[in-house]
Amino acid sequence: MVAEKEPTVIKKYANRRLYHTGTSSYVTLEDLALLVRDGEEFVVYDAKSGEDITRSVLAQIIFEEESKTGQNLLPIAFLRQLIRFYGDSMQVLVPRYLEMSIDSLTREQHTFRDHLTKAFGANAFGQKAMEAMEQQTRTNMKIFSDAMRMFAPFGAKPAETASEAPRTPAKPTSDDEIDGLKREMAAMREQLAKLSDKG
Repeated sequence: MVAEKEPTVIKKYANRRLYHTGTSSYVTLEDLALLVRDGEEFVVYDAKSGEDITRSVLAQIIFEEESKTGQNLLPIAFLRQLIRFYGDSMQVLVPRYLEMSIDSLTREQHTFRDHLTKAFGANAFGQKAMEAMEQQTRTNMKIFSDAMRMFAPFGAKPAETASEAPRTPAKPTSDDEIDGLKREMAAMREQLAKLSDKG
């Protein structure tokens, strides 16, 4: 088996300069953005402490790209909602969901472009195409929401806490209710399998 190539090490010095250890030269954020586009993996370490600061450097690259005219990929509503998730009980699920979504888009981007071009011609990225994409996003979100229901026992709302739960004694679960839950879970597994096949 061929060993996976180790990521390139970039060192960030106190003067904010970035040093590419592979080429023994200083690089800029724009150079690192090009490495990302070329598919080259790298990690960034603080030269003094040795701390892995890759995440903050990548965020800095995004900030630089977003500041360029016409380069806005992150809608304001998305940024606001992302901020709201910090400290929220859903925070632990957000990174994985975003990873799955962007992985799916990355895998399907060529097929997606072809489908849009065939369906909408020269106006492949016009209003109708955007509406179709929004509809697909809503569908994906519904599947995600349905999947989250599996973590809520017996139909309780995920956000419901013990203090918010009804104080009336719980009724024994009947065989019919259990059968109903089993059917719901089976349907959910089927939906997730279909989504996985599409990815």
